[in-house]
Amino acid sequence: MSLRIVVCVKYVPDAAGERGFAEDLTTDRESSDGLLSELDEYAVEQALRIAEDAEEAEVTVVTIGPEDANDALRKALSMGADRAVHVEDDDLHGTDALGTSLVLAKAIEHTGYDLVICGMASTDGTMGVLPAMLAERLGVPQVTLLSELAVADGAVTGRRDGDAASERLRAGLPAVVSVTDQSGEARYPSFKGIMAAKKKSVTSLDLDDLGIDAEEVGLAGAHTAVESVTARPPRTAGEIVTDEGEGAKQLAAFLAERKFV
Repeated sequence: MSLRIVVCVKYVPDAAGERGFAEDLTTDRESSDGLLSELDEYAVEQALRIAEDAEEAEVTVVTIGPEDANDALRKALSMGADRAVHVEDDDLHGTDALGTSLVLAKAIEHTGYDLVICGMASTDGTMGVLPAMLAERLGVPQVTLLSELAVADGAVTGRRDGDAASERLRAGLPAVVSVTDQSGEARYPSFKGIMAAKKKSVTSLDLDDLGIDAEEVGLAGAHTAVESVTARPPRTAGEIVTDEGEGAKQLAAFLAERKFV
């Protein structure tokens, strides 16, 4: 029986561009180019490695977002994923992490799965809570923040590295896992992969397809909201300490005054 691997990916603003908020205090996605979240590339890579080691496997990437989010899916498909699912609906605008977990759970159930792989966090929100929420929604075990993972004998195993020790973890399938940026360098799409991605299937779904009411998601259904934002102040010139024999004392006094030491 084929191993069904689903990877959750996100289309995010390019960190190298101008990033800010729209008038409704949601992320302004028009002010800069978007791309596949770098941390999600590690999740795609691990899914492909597991699929390559399996006798039979299929890798599906799932995303929620506007039309341009197709670019993130195409990147994952060009890396080697087999097919993609794009959930797009105007009523999703402003959806928070809880709403996102609901939509992803419904999309994953609609697709069918044995193993769900996520990145450790998105590079725009950086909350890192979605894998746990998703596991709760799906009612399956979660094994998060793995720097190494493998699938065998109906279970996923992995290593989680902490500051003082590493843990070996195991969960029976189906399960949700998340991987860190230490799990293995993501591959670059080859020319052959890029051309092949153009012919791969991308299924489009909306809230009606998933049986979700618009009131459950979007700004209206969000449990969290941004109340105000303040532009980052411009960088000011630093203080130059001329060392005339007292440089070390001046530096120590500077740090102590600001309670850095």
